[in-house]
Amino acid sequence: MADHAQGQSGAHGKGALENTQGTHPARSLRERTPADLTAAKSTFQLLVRVVDNLSVVELESDLLLLLIDLVFRLLIGGELGMAHVLHSNVLSKMEKRWKLVDSPQSLRPLAAKGVAARPGTLLDFRSQDLAEQLTLMDSDLFCKIELPEVLLWSKEQNEERSPHLTEFTQHFNNVSFWVRSVIILQDKPQDREKLLLKFLKVMKHLRKLNNFNSYLSILSALDSAPLRRLDWQRNTSETLEEFSSLIDSSSSFRAYRAALAEVEPPCIPYLGLILQDLTFVHLGNPDTLMTSQGPMVNFSKCWQQFNILDTLRSFQQVRYSLQRDDDIMSFFNDFSDHLAEEALWELSLRIRPRNASRTNQR
Repeated sequence: MADHAQGQSGAHGKGALENTQGTHPARSLRERTPADLTAAKSTFQLLVRVVDNLSVVELESDLLLLLIDLVFRLLIGGELGMAHVLHSNVLSKMEKRWKLVDSPQSLRPLAAKGVAARPGTLLDFRSQDLAEQLTLMDSDLFCKIELPEVLLWSKEQNEERSPHLTEFTQHFNNVSFWVRSVIILQDKPQDREKLLLKFLKVMKHLRKLNNFNSYLSILSALDSAPLRRLDWQRNTSETLEEFSSLIDSSSSFRAYRAALAEVEPPCIPYLGLILQDLTFVHLGNPDTLMTSQGPMVNFSKCWQQFNILDTLRSFQQVRYSLQRDDDIMSFFNDFSDHLAEEALWELSLRIRPRNASRTNQR
């Protein structure tokens, strides 16, 4: 249940800290009664645990000052061991925060870049190898996401307070726009068809790897309006429809939820649905309930949030055993070379003007 409270650990950290400051830190623990000694040690252990569960975005300046002040109080009181433990804990968190602030990549806005893609050579790689490298990239980003970021996003949608989640979402969008660009930049219809079929094969392997994130990212590209309106062979269209059935939004994504419930980790879930579920829980339930004893914490809401986040955590704990392929990674180039939405539409209309009749039925 400790992880259940991570989303509110910042507030709990301040509360625990204020309680410790109500004592007399200058007095050595050895001068207190056995009951005082037990209570003080238990309180300190709880505080260290809360600080350890804080995400880097929760360690704000006012809380940091309180923690540093407590370290000095412990030193003055002769509790060098406790001071060392707390100081090391805080320092570790601050180092992570500094690295994050110094990394502009994690805080970039979700914006497509209107630059040319490099199509064609995708066919030189095996579909399984492409799927594995996509999964390796997804897994690295997915496991960096901290659970408080996800809970905060469901309440605030603040990119700066959820940097790893933002980076993961940006990667999803970049892959999707990259796939669209690679296909639509082909001059010949048969070349576009070959690439679309290639991506369908990649999706097949992504499904075997339980990588629903890249699966849906590619699907969102293949089913995007600029591509969907073009002419495709009937069997290609039918195959795409079959792949789309897994992420059918009707009946609250019943097919996808059933598939996710049966998988054995490692697995990368579709994070968009997790965020949607958390948002519904947050908006549909008050934080407190009025009782005869006054306002009380709505533990039913907290339990629903915990169950959703615990599923996410369970997937993060099991990593993929995949080897990096530098050739494929170099080809991907972080999916930074892709067309913007306007350029995609311009090319789509150039290939098939408005009101033009279809040569093949989708």
